Amino acid sequence: MDKNSTSQPCEAPSDIPTRNELQAELLEFPEAPEQPKTAEPPGLEEILAASLRFVRGKRGGDLLAVILVGSGARRALTQHSDLDLIALVKGQDEGEETIRVSDRYIEVRYRGHKTVEQELSHSPRLPPLLRKGRVLFEYEATGTKLLEKANQRFRQGPPPVGLNEKIRLKVDCLHWLGKAEDLADQPATACYLLEYFIENLLQAFFRLRGLWLTAPADMLRFVASRDAAVGELVDRFLTEPGLPERFNLGRQLVDLVFRDIPTPPRVD
Repeated sequence: MDKNSTSQPCEAPSDIPTRNELQAELLEFPEAPEQPKTAEPPGLEEILAASLRFVRGKRGGDLLAVILVGSGARRALTQHSDLDLIALVKGQDEGEETIRVSDRYIEVRYRGHKTVEQELSHSPRLPPLLRKGRVLFEYEATGTKLLEKANQRFRQGPPPVGLNEKIRLKVDCLHWLGKAEDLADQPATACYLLEYFIENLLQAFFRLRGLWLTAPADMLRFVASRDAAVGELVDRFLTEPGLPERFNLGRQLVDLVFRDIPTPPRVD
């Protein structure tokens, strides 16, 4: 470069737009169109109304009452709870079916009205199930009268348990526990059989102590509130990962729950 040359300032090319020109070129950005509101899922009352229309349309003139039971009647629904309906009908045309309203499943059990009334006297499940029921439909107060009888039966307490039944309850638990121990080399099968064991044992706990069965979701808490030692063992049994220790805990549970119940007499 020639040292004597005079440096000239750089001029911006004439084809580059100025700031003002750029601003003038800007177009107004359109606002996003308003989106439709997401439809809210139907509430409990809407679901019950749709379910009731279905049941009434299907059964017609032989329908005497429709009763909501379970967590729906207790106002204890969770996201995945289903709804349980008992449809009382004339005669013996009984059955069960599952329907769906929105994302909620509804279990409908069709039961003969007279049959349910007769079962109230000896069933360990019906009185606690029905006493908190909610009548959705009835003819000549059929549902209301049944709930009154269920409440009366509930206050009388569960049916008494004789010695032979107590022994049978103990033998059933020992049977499932023993079968699981026999198949300890098949861990998946043994764990499956242990589910039958603990289910039978918990039901026996209620029967032996003269207690009505609770809802499955409340059963463990209720057992722990009535017998802390049994509740602690049940919790350990359900959370223990090792089979040998689960077998040991199962034996302890049998000894604790059936401590006053003899084994069947030997006749050989």
